Amino acid sequence: MSHETLIDVTMLKGRLADPSLRIVDCRFELGNPDAGRALYTGGHIPGAIYAHLDEDLSGPRTPWSGRHPLPDPEDLAETLGRFGIDGTTQVVAYDDSNGAYAARLWWLLRWLGHRHVAVLDGGLAAWRSAGLPLSVPPVSVARRTFTARPDPSMYVSGDDVALLLGRSECVVLDARAPERYEGRLEPLDPRAGHVPGAHNHHFARNLGADGLFLAPDALSALLSRQLRGQPATAAISMCGSGVTACHTLLALEIAGLPGARLYPGSWSEWSRDEGRPVAVGP
Repeated sequence: MSHETLIDVTMLKGRLADPSLRIVDCRFELGNPDAGRALYTGGHIPGAIYAHLDEDLSGPRTPWSGRHPLPDPEDLAETLGRFGIDGTTQVVAYDDSNGAYAARLWWLLRWLGHRHVAVLDGGLAAWRSAGLPLSVPPVSVARRTFTARPDPSMYVSGDDVALLLGRSECVVLDARAPERYEGRLEPLDPRAGHVPGAHNHHFARNLGADGLFLAPDALSALLSRQLRGQPATAAISMCGSGVTACHTLLALEIAGLPGARLYPGSWSEWSRDEGRPVAVGP
């Protein structure tokens, strides 16, 4: 059975011995890039390997890019092959940040044409709450060959967003926390505020109080309101650097609303360009 959006801890536990399964630990802290790897070393889901957001799931930064540019497809394919992933592999990604970083790997794999990828619902917290064990030794896997088939229709550039601004058929959803969207706080990027016309949809709204994704019908109702009568194909998801924006794209898929696109550069790219307009406030 293939999992293409979410997998729960019970299902994952039952598949731990499956040779076609690859679990990827995506824990990361923006303010401490070494923290995720240290946490992995201290204990991880059995069989999991570690993927670093900066080193494995992003390309090199440039003076004009956002903080987490998309990796070159062939470079990413090489990384995935090193992780023991090929076209037959069921990938499960998890983190300890409500799926914020795991969803980045989910989207990257789908971008390269690999649909057998799911996020662990509830992440490491759900695994621990279920009383399931962690493993300490690092995991070694055999290299495989991953063939990249990137789909350029899945993302947009900053220039694309600028051209679409003001068009009623375009809905830009900003996944950052309200205080950053409104420009009341900006700890990471050059300017505070948001892309004019973008609507705030903090990614945490996709989750219930238990840390699990809302049910598909609840997500559909929530996100349909955010789409304001437009189809999901009209939506562009952004955030600070193209990471938590993937969480909303995953939520849309769970809700049965596919086709939205990612703005990978997001606010960290947009705010770097003094020629781009900025809005503040709710």
